[in-house]
Amino acid sequence: MASAEVTIRGAGIFGLSCAWACLQRGARVRVVDPFGVGAGSSGGVVGALAPHVPETWNDKKAFQLDSLLMAEGFWAEVAEVSGLSPGYARSGRLQPLADERAVELARGREATAAALWQGRATWQVVAASGAPWEPASPTGLLVHDTLTARMHPRQACEALAAACRVKGAEIVPEAPDEGAVIWATGAAGLEEMSRLAGRQIGVPVKGQAAVLRHDAGTVPQIFAAGVHVVPHADGTVAIGSTSERDFDGLGTDAQLDEVIAAARAAVPVLRDAEVVERWAGLRPRARSRAPMLGAWPGRPGHFIANGGFKIGFGMGPKVGQVMAELVLEGTDAIPEGFRAEALF
Repeated sequence: MASAEVTIRGAGIFGLSCAWACLQRGARVRVVDPFGVGAGSSGGVVGALAPHVPETWNDKKAFQLDSLLMAEGFWAEVAEVSGLSPGYARSGRLQPLADERAVELARGREATAAALWQGRATWQVVAASGAPWEPASPTGLLVHDTLTARMHPRQACEALAAACRVKGAEIVPEAPDEGAVIWATGAAGLEEMSRLAGRQIGVPVKGQAAVLRHDAGTVPQIFAAGVHVVPHADGTVAIGSTSERDFDGLGTDAQLDEVIAAARAAVPVLRDAEVVERWAGLRPRARSRAPMLGAWPGRPGHFIANGGFKIGFGMGPKVGQVMAELVLEGTDAIPEGFRAEALF
């Protein structure tokens, strides 16, 4: 290709989403990652695109809502262009309600969701039906929201990378910086930025998750006992995950065993499901806990898209949009709580 107008370092969900948005605006794009597509935390297994609770509204929740509402069209176009399935389905989520206080809170959120979610999704308290897939609920009541979606992280990254190639992008292991440079380098990138800045910009947080063999069909995912239980279209169910600030090594251990046990207790139909994969990886958590977006202070022409932590896939479509607008058009629509310069 001719010289790139945008070089993107990192082929995870933020880097690929930025590449896709820049390509759609006609830019020449090169993505550089020595480890390949989805090699970091974007190559995980869970794939829960779940909203924050609809209350105490802030910029982070509003940004996430926009992105989750964009997701269906975003991934449908990626699938059409690439010819590959990202495993996306807006299939909703069930959460058991443990006691009357939890029921009261959940009912209060019904009206709030109706107002904040623009009538495009619902949050409702429903009676458990006793269906095999439902989680056990002490009150016999569940929250059912229709905004939550699932996707297969690895398939999504491969589909998005393939769609970018169709649009003319190069995805290569090594290349020099050309044009504007977007750094979407995940946990390792946060550590390097912290070293260069002489202060903590962000930290890696270890997560462990597992894949069970169980074909649940098209049913809502479940959040129960602090665990996400996500049925995928390939006849598996992903469960996770731990969130470990202090860790010794990148293997899986007894903490994942506890997650698996919690999922089996919450969703009894999984009691005898075979564990077919155990996964561990490092997720990028910016100091602000929100995504970290914008110009890199002191480095003209360089930009940052990092800090996806546990919500990177849900935020990806909107992150790509605002970063492409900033880099290519000079339009800054980054929320105050996300601004990279605030962390330096």
